[in-house]
Amino acid sequence: MKKRILIIGACGQIGTELTAYLRSIHGNHKVIASDIREGDAAMMQSGPFEVLDAMDYDAVEEVVIRHEITDVYLMAAMLSATAEKFPMKGWNLNMDSLFHVLNLAKDKKVDKVFWPSSIAVFGPSTPKTDTPQRTVMEPTTVYGISKQTGERWCEYYYNRYGVDVRSIRYPGLISYKTLPGGGTTDYAVDIYHKALKHKKYICFLNSETTLPMMFMDDAIKATVGIMDAPKENIKIRCSYNLASMSFNPEEIAESIKKHIPEFQISYEPDFRQAIADSWPQSIDDSEAQRDWGWKSEFTLDEMTKTMLDNL
Repeated sequence: MKKRILIIGACGQIGTELTAYLRSIHGNHKVIASDIREGDAAMMQSGPFEVLDAMDYDAVEEVVIRHEITDVYLMAAMLSATAEKFPMKGWNLNMDSLFHVLNLAKDKKVDKVFWPSSIAVFGPSTPKTDTPQRTVMEPTTVYGISKQTGERWCEYYYNRYGVDVRSIRYPGLISYKTLPGGGTTDYAVDIYHKALKHKKYICFLNSETTLPMMFMDDAIKATVGIMDAPKENIKIRCSYNLASMSFNPEEIAESIKKHIPEFQISYEPDFRQAIADSWPQSIDDSEAQRDWGWKSEFTLDEMTKTMLDNL
């Protein structure tokens, strides 16, 4: 059976670019985009789109069957900062949507599932540098708790039912094509917009908050890469560590100053500082490199130039 793809949460920060990329590879008509609301003109005009509530199992099942879907990318989620404001809403969206897709795969209605995890699964007791694939996980946010729980369920569905589910732990993601969606690493996108518009930025994290980050092009490459890898190469069925670069707000500001010398940054940490302090500073992704050939391409300075050129 030929591949037909459903992206749930296609209008989000990752979903927007993932949809465009997959359509460029497989053809527009083979990639069905869906979200709770309609997408922008480019998405709506480039291929099929379904208005779909990820919380509604019957609606998801109907779309899967009608479009003869083989692969599902479940990108719908409530991110860290937003979920702290709406804890139960965040938990319900992040967990119910995953169960719907896992159960469709268990019942052989889809062949393969991608579900994103996050560095938010780690907590204050996790080793901060070169965080290993298997380590202490004591997340302190609703988002992190839901992602850690989701990892356990993905592994369970693989072991118990043979569901071909694949996952990566995204670091903070940076893109010029879409605005961030309520995460703790959002500053690293917003800073470029403010640098160009106002030549200054007030950061909600302190100057020394080092976090793992990744340019969106690398994240899309990893997402498609793990889904395209042979089944026998995927050794980890909870979620793979994924790494690219690590930096703090001061370092990204210095990178921007190479292009905008008058740029200034100041700091007013808010509730997101405590979230960031609970996360690792750098990630060991050697198992992803070994198992399915993952390798990042962008450095901080390369990303800065690309962001400023395109914005």
